[in-house]
Amino acid sequence: MADPSETISGKHAVLAALRGGRRVRHVFLLRGLEQAAQREIAALAAERGAGVSVVERDWLDARSGRARHQGVLAEAVPLRYADLRDLLAGVREGETPLILALDQVQDPHNLGAIIRAGAAAGAHGAIVAERRSAGLSPGTLKAAAGAAEWFPIARVTNLGRALEDLKGHGLWVAGADASAETPFWEADLARPLVLVIGGEDRGLGRLIGRMCDYLVRIPMQGDMPCLNASVAAGILLFEAVRQRNRVAAAQVDVP
Repeated sequence: MADPSETISGKHAVLAALRGGRRVRHVFLLRGLEQAAQREIAALAAERGAGVSVVERDWLDARSGRARHQGVLAEAVPLRYADLRDLLAGVREGETPLILALDQVQDPHNLGAIIRAGAAAGAHGAIVAERRSAGLSPGTLKAAAGAAEWFPIARVTNLGRALEDLKGHGLWVAGADASAETPFWEADLARPLVLVIGGEDRGLGRLIGRMCDYLVRIPMQGDMPCLNASVAAGILLFEAVRQRNRVAAAQVDVP
């Protein structure tokens, strides 16, 4: 039986799939698409062994559903999830592990934005649970803007067990919690770290919260109760980057 296909919508998402080495079967380009974009995509698709067709807008609109296609669609073999060990194996010599764990983040666009932030911050991957969590859906891939093509996502049956496994490999677990006493800039995020982000409505689950070595909060002004999960992830990820850069600079300055 042939592998299932997945539709990828949008110029940047299709280019990311082609450049990232995904098995793209066929690319569909809108008749009248800007010539430079058409040549770039068609050449890369041919290089990757994918077919190319020029189609009318009505056909493209119908095939893409409600997704914004920007005149470009592709049919590709679906992305595969990584194994938890793949995330650790991706940590290069001299790097300090930084992994995201998502506790019931169910909005595909939130997950995509978190993947994008994790990739931009140089994290080593993210973990999602099989149940009550968003996965690598078309909506997620669209929001990730191509980052999901190379940023590893591990899917696990039990998030708590995965956290224990990572602790056994020397990583600390820090959870984002609006009720935590410690503001994020006072916490040590430069150590080997799993950063746990809770779901959109309920935050961290009680069990996962208890498994964290420490909890951090992002102080809010006014009556705002909390931030969007992807915004919170971005703030904490880049605070970890800032702290790690400071540690690295201090080590260079030591005579």
